[in-house]
Amino acid sequence: MSNGDLQFKAAQGRRAVLTGVLLNLILSTGKITGGLVGRSNALIADGIESLLDLFSSLLIWAALKYAAKPADAEHPYGHGKAESLASIVGALVLAVAGAFIAHNSISQLIAAAHGAVIDLPSPWTLLLLIVVIGLKELLFRIMASKARRIGSNALLADAWHHRSDAITSIAAFIGITISLVGGKGFEVADDWAALFACVVIFYSSYSMLRLALGDVMDAKVSDEAEETILRTTCSVPGVISAEKCRVRKSGLSYIADLHIRVKGELTVREGHRISHEVKDRLLTSELPLEDVTVHLEPEEG
Repeated sequence: MSNGDLQFKAAQGRRAVLTGVLLNLILSTGKITGGLVGRSNALIADGIESLLDLFSSLLIWAALKYAAKPADAEHPYGHGKAESLASIVGALVLAVAGAFIAHNSISQLIAAAHGAVIDLPSPWTLLLLIVVIGLKELLFRIMASKARRIGSNALLADAWHHRSDAITSIAAFIGITISLVGGKGFEVADDWAALFACVVIFYSSYSMLRLALGDVMDAKVSDEAEETILRTTCSVPGVISAEKCRVRKSGLSYIADLHIRVKGELTVREGHRISHEVKDRLLTSELPLEDVTVHLEPEEG
């Protein structure tokens, strides 16, 4: 994959993130205002979580821009790990948002248990939540699809921020509905619903953190990627076999190394030519390979 392709993919990711930032700014303002006016603690917490997502999105935007920079003297393998680090921060921010919502909900439940008067939320807050849920779920699907297409875990983490927003909004909708239908004695239903949503948020954070840490620790990309590399390599004339293939993710691209076997009587020049043909063919394959190291070995026996 050329640097131009990498820059293009990173630019696509940044545009998607900025779309989410703008929408989060609008929705968080609407949710906090609606929660204050409509007397819904779940809606206020939901709005504050959206603000946290906004700052996380800006960080991911900056990381995608930095990760697309070409290799230099200080970073000979490029700057792709910035994307993985941003994924970790995004996952942690998601966990912090879940913790904030859980703390707020538990505080309300404790206050209610000690006799505090909890006002019923206004019915119109349900209409606001329907709009929020629809927009957030749509944005999640768009961003998740783009993240998988360009291979960005940071963008996928940002997409999950929008999904978690939709989940907390669904919980708030259910809780407010129960409060309004049940009346007196059901005022804290939205807080119980928000606590349930936190379980989903924490699980999403854990999943994204595990994926991002795997990238930082150079975890195996996939069996399919290795099989594609070995199959493509063995299709090059002069290659007898290929083995010891290792692939790691670096930002939006892969870096691989492998061993190939050729006839032992080949000249150094001919072996060098075959190695370069293997590398060129891999770099133009369907995989987002940024660099390939080919180790040449003579045929056994």
